[in-house]
Amino acid sequence: MHSPAISHRTFLDGGAAATTFPLRRLNSTPSPSTSPFSVRMSLREDAPSLAVVGVTGAVGQEFLSVLSDRNFPYKSIKMLASKRSAGKKYTFEGNEYVVEELTADSFRGVDIALFSAGGSISKEFGPIAANCGSVVVDNSSAFRMDDGVPLVIPEVNPEAMSHIRVGSGKGALIANPNCSTIICLMAATPLHKRAKVLRMVVSTYQAASGAGAAAMEELELQTREVLEGKRPTCNIFKQQYAFNLFSHNAPVLANGYNEEEMKLVKETRKIWNDKDIRVTATCIRVPVMRAHAESVNLQFASPLDENEAREILSKAPGVVVIDDRASNRFPTPLEVSNKDDVAVGRIRRDESQDGNYGLDIFVCGDQIRKGAALNAVQIAEMLL
Repeated sequence: MHSPAISHRTFLDGGAAATTFPLRRLNSTPSPSTSPFSVRMSLREDAPSLAVVGVTGAVGQEFLSVLSDRNFPYKSIKMLASKRSAGKKYTFEGNEYVVEELTADSFRGVDIALFSAGGSISKEFGPIAANCGSVVVDNSSAFRMDDGVPLVIPEVNPEAMSHIRVGSGKGALIANPNCSTIICLMAATPLHKRAKVLRMVVSTYQAASGAGAAAMEELELQTREVLEGKRPTCNIFKQQYAFNLFSHNAPVLANGYNEEEMKLVKETRKIWNDKDIRVTATCIRVPVMRAHAESVNLQFASPLDENEAREILSKAPGVVVIDDRASNRFPTPLEVSNKDDVAVGRIRRDESQDGNYGLDIFVCGDQIRKGAALNAVQIAEMLL
């Protein structure tokens, strides 16, 4: 696996100021020769109708990229966003679409609705879409911990949504887990299935892209400013981001954990269907443009040595092992940017535990791709 060549394209996130980032996205009314989406055979009369809510945002644009990459079948697609974005025109797979304003009437005749417009929008319009008969795959935290709403990583717990089908006449809500949870459990679950994890300690190193386009723009701006000896602009975060790292900017709770850390705790328990699993997390924001990294320490109920763990992970779907000790080559965020697979390396026995009851691993994954859009589209594929 070689470091990817990074192409820079203009990034417009829901009306934010234009800037340039290493992200693949939909160009506004591009010429056929420059469109990142080729004409495919996805348009089919026997396929479901789609809606993408929040289409002008980073994850909404990535939804379209993943749908195209995976040749997802659809008979129609609605592009929905806020009133200020309504009327924008996009070319997708050879056809021109006009962005429509999201309203309560937007979901009539929609089979699958992919949501990435924030928790408040999901809470308002998710149930409306479901009541219209749409199966909603929601990328926000709005419904993740609700009883009766499946929280799904397709490679991990597909059985959680086995009762939901498109075309049944019944709408439903399905929640996409937090990006850090997805990246962590993609690597931890194959080991958990073999030896049962009793305790998991996670430290995350999260990229600017997780905080949105404005944060990425500020990191780029600050980098230039610091190198030029200027005082860095700190509008998104309260402290310097360039050449620095700090505790994740999520609100800190009464127990001292922030909300991002508690998502890892609570979501892991729900996805693994194990209320007794002990999880603790520390989430850190690092000056990386895209893709998260995580250090994960696992304690098992039964022995699991590093060689068997490496073999298990090498066969796990959606996981690639990069674990070359001789060359000191292990996963990096740059290497997984714009990639579907989660990379894992630094696979080694936990020397602080007796026997083979503990392992340390290092995981990297693209939090916009597998941590958001790809996971949601995979959920939609399971509905077909």
